[in-house]
This record gives sequence, C-alpha cells and structure tokens, in this order.
Amino acid sequence: MTVTRPRILVVGAGFAGVGCVRRLERKLSPDEAEITLVTPSSYQLYLPLLPQVASGVLTPQSIALSLRRSRKYRTRIIPGGAIGVDLGAKVCVIRTITDEVVNEPYDYIVLAPGSITRTFDIPGLTDNAYGMKTLAEAAYLRDHVISQLDLADASHDPAERAARLQFVVVGGGYAGTETAACLQQLTHNAVKRYPRLDPKLIRWHLIDIAPRLMPELGEKLGSDAQEILRKRGIEISLGVSIAKAGPDEVTFTDGRVVPTRTLIWTAGVAASPLIGTLGAETVRGRLAVTAEMSLPGHDGVFALGDAAAVPDVAKEEEGAVCPPTAQHAMRQGKVVADNVIAALRNQPLRPYKHKDLGLVVDLGGRDAVSKPLGVELKGLPALAVARGYHWSALRTNVAKTRVMTNWLLNAVAGDDFVRTGFQSRRPAKLKDFEFVHAYLTPEQLRAQVTGKDGAEGTDG
Repeated sequence: MTVTRPRILVVGAGFAGVGCVRRLERKLSPDEAEITLVTPSSYQLYLPLLPQVASGVLTPQSIALSLRRSRKYRTRIIPGGAIGVDLGAKVCVIRTITDEVVNEPYDYIVLAPGSITRTFDIPGLTDNAYGMKTLAEAAYLRDHVISQLDLADASHDPAERAARLQFVVVGGGYAGTETAACLQQLTHNAVKRYPRLDPKLIRWHLIDIAPRLMPELGEKLGSDAQEILRKRGIEISLGVSIAKAGPDEVTFTDGRVVPTRTLIWTAGVAASPLIGTLGAETVRGRLAVTAEMSLPGHDGVFALGDAAAVPDVAKEEEGAVCPPTAQHAMRQGKVVADNVIAALRNQPLRPYKHKDLGLVVDLGGRDAVSKPLGVELKGLPALAVARGYHWSALRTNVAKTRVMTNWLLNAVAGDDFVRTGFQSRRPAKLKDFEFVHAYLTPEQLRAQVTGKDGAEGTDG
C-alpha cells in the first residue's frame, strides 16, 4: 500500500513565502511532506533596495536572490501565478508562464501572494504613471529617467526640454521618499555630463495627500528628512494628490498643472487580488487571520505577509494588525512554517509576536534617517544603520557580497549613467507590469475546479 505524503503548497516567493519554504525544508524530513512553491519568477526580490537599483547604485541581479542556486533545496517550483483558491475543494488554480491553467490540489496551503500597487480611479493614472514594485519597473525607470536627459539635450524646443526635466513622485511613504531621493541624486550627478542642459531646469516634485512625510518616523525625524530633501531642491507638497494624468502633463488636486513626461506612482499597496477569490472575511482587503496566521473555519489554510491582516499582539491597541513590511514578513514566514509543521503533527500552534525593531530610510548619497529601537539618528550614523540592516537581512552570502561590492564601487567610482535601452521602443506603465485582471471570478473558479467549461479567466 502506497502512503501519499501530505502536500504543502506555498503561494508567493517574497520574504514571507521564501522564509516559510526554507524553514519547512530544514525542519521536515523528505518523506514527511511534499513542498511546492508557486511563483512567476524563481527569485526572491529584496524590495527595500529597489530605489537603489533605479538609481544605479545596485545592479538588478544583486537584489534578486535565485531560488534555484543551491542543490540542497527540494521544493518543487511551479513557474506561474495563483489566480484562484477553492477552499472547499482544497484546490489552487494556477496560470503557468506558458499560459496553461492548472489545478493544484493541496492538504496545507500557505498564502503569501504579497501585494500590488494601490491605485485609485484617477483619469489616465494606469496609462501614464510608472510604478516601483518590481525589478523590471526599477530597471525600466532608470532607463527612462536617463533617457529624459538625453532627449532634453537633443531637443530644440525649450518647453519640451523643461517638461522632460520635471519629475513627479506621488507617495510620501518609504518607497516614494526613497525613490524621489535616490533618483534626484541620479539626475543631479548626471546633468554635470550634459553641458548644454541648465541644472536649474531639473525639478523633482514629491507629493502626498497626508500632512507629513513618513509619519511613522515621528515629527522630528520626519521634519529632518523633509529638510534634507528640500535642501536638495525637491519640492514637497503635502495634502495634495493628482486629479488627472496625461502623457505630457499632470494636474494636481490644488489646480497646478505640471508639464512632465515622468509620473512615478508609489502611493501605497493593496493585498493581492488572489485574496478576493477565497470568499473569506477581509480587513481592508487583507485576509482576516488569527494570531497563529490560520484562517478561521478552514483547517490547513494559513496566510501572512502583505496579503494577511495578522493581529499585532505586541501592540496593546485594539484591532492592531502588523504593517506590510519586510521586517514582519520575514519573521512571519518562520512562525507560519512552524505552525504548518505543528498542524501536520497534531501539536498546538503558536501566535506570531514581534516588537518592531524600528525604521531605516536611505536618502541616497550620505543622507539617511533611522530610528532603530526608538533611537533617532540622521546623517552617516543613520546611513550605517540603514545599510547595515539591509545588508544583514539579505538571505545569502552571494547577495551580501554583490550588494557590498556595488556599494563600495559606487562610493569610489560613482555612476556611469548607462541605460540599457532594452525596452526603449515599448511603453511600460503601471498597467503593463501588474496583471490585475488575470484572477478568476467565483463562477470561473468553480467551473475550473469542477472541470466544466468557461474557466479561462480574463485576459492577463
């Protein structure tokens, strides 16, 4: 008689998913369970360093940690994206990278599909804005920004030249602030190589609907960060968003019209649309789970990371949930792996509890603000803490070596301002990178799982 091993399916290869898989591999013997990971690309992206890829301080490869590099890992990787989960049938529907729709049965499922860029119903936004959520977007954005300098240099029209040298970043959180800071540094250094361009024409705008930049930093550090950016010439507008976006101009909600060819949208994230296919309770779009990260009423279903509203038991306030940060996702991955193993062995689950270690913000060059364990730092001490934290959080020694080498080389030699041109003939805006229409409706999901016609999903 053949005894089949329990099937553990992990969806997503971010901090949460990869942390979970690696711990499962270490703690479970090969005959105890079969582990499968669903991810469109077989690498884990170290998201907090994306702005440094966009600005050219780091190479794209240095923050993409291959999942196939080591021979010792035994997890089966399915290259594709989960587009629906039927909790009753215990089936995850996957669209593979060859566009085939397959049903993957599971006994235990760990949902860590991450998040997508949060957009609003603003006319022209997804057609004209650039995102900063994927490696491809960061690399593309670098090319685009440098190409604006080249095109401005080549233009004989003063209005076009001025428009190409204006850049708008929407979102005053960490991603937006670091993106604006790092890319402004790039253009500030690059324009010295363009003798025909007036450096005063380069203008960066950072706008946010909130009254303060990065409110989590506290009033003093937030003000320090604002002061650093203002001294660099970045125009900060708070209490403002955009009313509409066109191909060559952006209209702010305060009525200002800024001629620009570069609108970068980093105004927050939303849970993966996969969560909406479960038909389960959500909290602001994130799956409502227990402190043990299990889904109430469904044995063997766990969720964590950006897509789950994991109760923050380290905070005393009612209804507090863990913020969607790498710091929490990495640690949740380990705890959820332990809980899957506990469920497998009929042992009690343990709740996730982690006291926030603080915040680090790298503003490019020698500028940074950090708040490790509540201690407020700025300048070089903050930069040392920020880079030290990121460096130590990289999962492999190869990645650590690459990143450290990149940092040292950039500090000594500066940037080369090279653009690859690999996508110069193709526009690549928000709508081109995030396949939000690829997910199944409840009817399509049911039809796919039961084998009836009509489950091809909507176009991705």
